[in-house]
Amino acid sequence: MSKQRHSYTKAFKQKAVELSYSNGSIKQTCKDLDISISSLSRWRHELNQYGNKNSFPRKGNLKLTDQEREILELKRKLKDSELENEILKKAVSIFSKSDKRNINL
Repeated sequence: MSKQRHSYTKAFKQKAVELSYSNGSIKQTCKDLDISISSLSRWRHELNQYGNKNSFPRKGNLKLTDQEREILELKRKLKDSELENEILKKAVSIFSKSDKRNINL
């Protein structure tokens, strides 16, 4: 039995987030409004991250300035570089251990 996917308006999402903060309980707000906890948590996160103006975009179409797009792209590149650096450190560690074993033999 699959659940039906609901579509909520931006105003409903904003009111639900406001209500969750005033109640102090996400769980109770979700129960009162008959929405999932994951949805309300995501809405709260989006509202905190993007503010009222850019929150709850339809199909991911955020209205970002050129600077905001550039910042997001640079953050993605930094995250990728950090991951690559971490992988290389682990590889060096593995190879240096095997080199030490070969020298001791």
